[in-house]
Amino acid sequence: MASGNDRLVSCSSSSSLRLLLFMIPLIVISGCASVLGSRNSSWGFISRHPWPWSSPTAATITSVKTPQVPSTKESEGLLDLHSTVVGVHHREEAISEDSVLNRSSSPPLDVEAAQPPPAAANGTEKVSLNISKRAGPLFAASVNETHALPVTSRPQRQYTTLERVEAGLRRARSAIREAKIGNRTPDPDYIPNGPIYWNVNAFHRSYLEMEKQLKVYVYDEGEPPLFHNGPCKSIYSMEGNFIHKMEMDSHFRTKDPEKAHLFFLPFSVAMLVRFVYVRDSHDLGPIKQTVIDYVNVVSTKYPYWNRSLGADHFMLACHDWGPETSFSIPYLHKNSIRVLCNANTSEGFNPSKDVSFPEINLLTGSTDSFIGGPSPSHRTLLAFFAGGLHGPIRPILLEHWENKDEDVKVHKYLPKGVSYYEMMRKSKYCLCPSGYEVASPRVVEALYTGCVPVLISDHYVPPFSDVLNWKSFSVEVPVREIPNLKRILMDISPRQYIRMQRRGIQARRHFEVNSPPKRYDVFHMILHSLWLRRLNFRVHHHGIGK
Repeated sequence: MASGNDRLVSCSSSSSLRLLLFMIPLIVISGCASVLGSRNSSWGFISRHPWPWSSPTAATITSVKTPQVPSTKESEGLLDLHSTVVGVHHREEAISEDSVLNRSSSPPLDVEAAQPPPAAANGTEKVSLNISKRAGPLFAASVNETHALPVTSRPQRQYTTLERVEAGLRRARSAIREAKIGNRTPDPDYIPNGPIYWNVNAFHRSYLEMEKQLKVYVYDEGEPPLFHNGPCKSIYSMEGNFIHKMEMDSHFRTKDPEKAHLFFLPFSVAMLVRFVYVRDSHDLGPIKQTVIDYVNVVSTKYPYWNRSLGADHFMLACHDWGPETSFSIPYLHKNSIRVLCNANTSEGFNPSKDVSFPEINLLTGSTDSFIGGPSPSHRTLLAFFAGGLHGPIRPILLEHWENKDEDVKVHKYLPKGVSYYEMMRKSKYCLCPSGYEVASPRVVEALYTGCVPVLISDHYVPPFSDVLNWKSFSVEVPVREIPNLKRILMDISPRQYIRMQRRGIQARRHFEVNSPPKRYDVFHMILHSLWLRRLNFRVHHHGIGK
């Protein structure tokens, strides 16, 4: 009979053997799981997105909920909101942290992070976290460095055209971010320079990326004169000018909507007012219904409006009723990019989403006779304005300065035989008060004639102010300071005036209308403003239940 110690040893050995036999399968299974797990590491979104212009306190990505169907009668049947959604990030400044895009009082939309880049052509898939340290990583992965994975180790991902488009935008954002602190990119035509720009390197690289990538799809639906047409010889001429140039463009316009970054709704508000509005009726209903019908047509025929809820679509209007027309459809106003001359923040203009559009009065359809003027030493008049009692600001200006001072020429009507443009060429400063709407063609006319613009308005966002530092070549005077106008202008030193005048001449190239368009002119600057806003959000498919 075995002793107690022998039984303990026997039990201990038997238990150890059973434990060993039990652990071996676990170790094998664990090892297999580890190998498989390393080969199939999953990507997970984290809470920051490294935009080129992001600050260390980048906004966190919020969850995107499927929007509710608008209850208004006008939008019934317009959108299939459950098929796809768009995520829109905080639309931050692409060029300068000090520019107007960071001063918007309107809350931005939310955005999703971008997808990993498509598979490389050399048989391996490069997964590169090429992200600046201040912005944080884009994805949470099993490693924090660039690595190559053999395609044969897992099924090859098939990327959609949309994902490839978004990958290109992601690369552009990275290039712009690096340009802010990097070397200047060579350009045989024009190198932006000087204080008229918020950040010359970032703007230049962004412009070059736009030329390389941007594609705009113009919907073919609609018939002239309301669609694909617009005035070219009036105060609303920039509507027709942009529409016609976009229609004829062979570089930025694409016939393949799958490759488009932006979609243009080619209706003209000025033509709608002319042909659809019942004169003196004060009823914008017919105009709004026409826009509703048009968006219904394109959203039924194509998937792109519903895919993004209109966020990658844009409308353009220089008519005063452009903003009101955009209220025809909730998502046209809320999500779409509105390119507006009437860039009035008190009426819902959102500088982080919308584009300020320069108002240019092309009475002859050309700027040939407008551009040019004498040097500062030959400008004998301090300030000039001529215009009717249009809006709430001009009566205040005329009350204080009409026929009151020989240095500040303010007229309701010019004396017979006096040339308006010659008066601008004689003046150091040209007064640009808002009318009923904030935009005024005098701003561009001043730049054309070499006169320093004096912006007298409230709530106005000047054109291209995401790129241009308007304070470097213009004077901003609040409406309450109109009585002190002469003192304000006289306090500007001769040296500072000459600097502003020369900078205005430099900035003028961005407002010139050319046919055909030239690089960096007004047509390309409008496209660049659209490009910046497209860089600030990401469109993605999101199926039901995913």
